[in-house]
Amino acid sequence: MDDASVRARAESLYSRLQDSICAAAARLDGRATFGKDDWERPEGGGGSSRILQDGAVFEKAAVNVSAVSGPAPPAMIEHLRLPEGPKPATFFAAGISMIFHPRNPHAPTFHANVRYFETHLEDGAPSASWFGGGCDLTPYLLYDEDASDFHAVVRDACGRHAGVADYRAWKKWCDRYFFLPHRGEARGVGGIFFDHVTAEPAAVLAFQQDLGEALMRAYLPIVERRKDTPFTPEQERWHVLRRGRYVEFNLVHDRGTRFGLQTGGRVESILASLPPRVRFEYDPAPPALGTAERSLLDLVTGEPRDWA
Repeated sequence: MDDASVRARAESLYSRLQDSICAAAARLDGRATFGKDDWERPEGGGGSSRILQDGAVFEKAAVNVSAVSGPAPPAMIEHLRLPEGPKPATFFAAGISMIFHPRNPHAPTFHANVRYFETHLEDGAPSASWFGGGCDLTPYLLYDEDASDFHAVVRDACGRHAGVADYRAWKKWCDRYFFLPHRGEARGVGGIFFDHVTAEPAAVLAFQQDLGEALMRAYLPIVERRKDTPFTPEQERWHVLRRGRYVEFNLVHDRGTRFGLQTGGRVESILASLPPRVRFEYDPAPPALGTAERSLLDLVTGEPRDWA
């Protein structure tokens, strides 16, 4: 499969996934719909940001696709950590990313993305190409069955593509990646994370499609069973405090966010992952022993758990 065919198939896949994921989430919300914001990148390419705000179930959700190209700036080359050799002159990148922030603190936040990237030398010859992606679940009040169900769906999607996907290795990579070293805390209960996958493109695209179609089966049933759970003012305060950890990770440690900002990406789309409400308090007291909040804190400060 040549580069043009891979690019076309990746763009088409990500666009189809955006349509189906937005439709499924909007059906569950029942009140709000996704607005569509198409944009162009002056250097080449563009994308479509779809945002749902102030819904009955989701306080905010974003499902964004992009396919951009152009000169490879120095910050991009440094970020990609490419092997020694001639530096690329141009790049192409396509992907879909999504983030869901439910209103109810009993329902977890969810993030996922899949992407394709290639670089080219000055004469137009390809220098490298690869796939990446991942997904993770960030609860605020811990339900073991939610984490187990989520991981089981993701594990099974990987298992159907054993030639290119490795759930066990990618789960460990996710646990290492979605970690706040300055806090000594995991962001949530993990999922999978993979990058620089260079296997046969058709096989990887088939896996990305299967994973993309499985994501809503992994996540929306959890939201469905938690969205109407009663919660206290104390639990809501904990909810927006823990959202602060999400903000810290995305702005300080997330490679995609830093990459987009350093390379002149579209700021509104890059920061669409941030929750609409968040709370930062100075040195808040830890939650009391025996509470659901303390169970979550003990989990994210302990050793990663084998959920599947």
